[in-house]
Amino acid sequence: MAKILMKGNEAIAEAAIRAGATNYFCYPITPQTEVAEYLARRMPEVGGVFLQAESEVAVGNMLFGAASTGRRVFTSSSSPGISLMQEAMSYIAGAQLPCVILNIMRGGPGLGGILPAQSDYFQATKGGGHGDYRILCLAPSSIQEAVDLTMGAFATAEKYRNPVMIVGDGMIGQMMEPVEFPDDFDAGDPSKNEEWAATGAKGRKARIIKSLFLDPLKLEENSIVLHEKYEKMKVDEVRYERYKINSKNELMIVSYGTMARICQTAIDELEAEGISVGLFRPISLFPYPEKELRKEVDAKNIKTVLVIEMSCGQMVEDVERVVQGVKPVKFFGRTGGIVPSPEEAKEQIKNLIKKPTRAKKAAAKSTSKRKRKD
Repeated sequence: MAKILMKGNEAIAEAAIRAGATNYFCYPITPQTEVAEYLARRMPEVGGVFLQAESEVAVGNMLFGAASTGRRVFTSSSSPGISLMQEAMSYIAGAQLPCVILNIMRGGPGLGGILPAQSDYFQATKGGGHGDYRILCLAPSSIQEAVDLTMGAFATAEKYRNPVMIVGDGMIGQMMEPVEFPDDFDAGDPSKNEEWAATGAKGRKARIIKSLFLDPLKLEENSIVLHEKYEKMKVDEVRYERYKINSKNELMIVSYGTMARICQTAIDELEAEGISVGLFRPISLFPYPEKELRKEVDAKNIKTVLVIEMSCGQMVEDVERVVQGVKPVKFFGRTGGIVPSPEEAKEQIKNLIKKPTRAKKAAAKSTSKRKRKD
């Protein structure tokens, strides 16, 4: 495998092609428009379909239609564009159809700005649309990881017959890094989709793909099938990374995406100063690595958990839910497209693990003696 220097958006687009995606529908929006530009050229080269829709609402419905035929379908957008696809995403999940969606996040709410952010965490992990549905959500921290996760996402979507979302902030889409595309990648066999797909009732019983169940018992039955699928994801699809977690850590950072890379830099620099800090990085945001995180938090040496995000605090709620008050959970974040620096992260860490000086210890000891005399 030869390494190629590529922009993140273009590398992800090529990954989708190599994974067998043959239908791409889009509407341009910064900071992910290069995905569309790249696939406008590449899709015809591989006999695929490229179509720029009139809106993201239309894109969502195109995904629904094309996915129902068993084709591998892909779209990309950014924050407010994803919001407009949410209704269709609920329909697609309810009808049990596979598709892959890329969200290169920007600042919000509203139109916000075009700079990097992680403020779509709730939207991606809690189901931005209506009803009892979830989507499998993966968060890369590098362009290579974005390529790897995208290439595997199509087979995963087909395994569960469910949408899979890749979320990356604007840095993932816009920066350039060397990437490798495996020569022996097994994209799986999409022809298996014909077991359920609407391919034309030729000498077989008609198949009806729908999310409409007017009989409440049938609707409940479908929702239970979906729920059981999500529970299986929680067993089989949990992904995470441990970075420099050891028995010397008093503080553990929880961060994801490119923010986690910035935290790694801070951890490396603090290590040179004699300060030991570990990082727990969720890769699957749903299913969230709950048991794995709790195991790390329960370690006796961990005194504090610090969540760092490019938002006003969204993933921190999941961390608090997992920790359940066993250890204090602190939060630091910047938003609006401002990316926290390693220096800012280090300052937060040092403030949380600051040891009392000798003078303060002596003063505390003196005060304690006076109290005993009184």
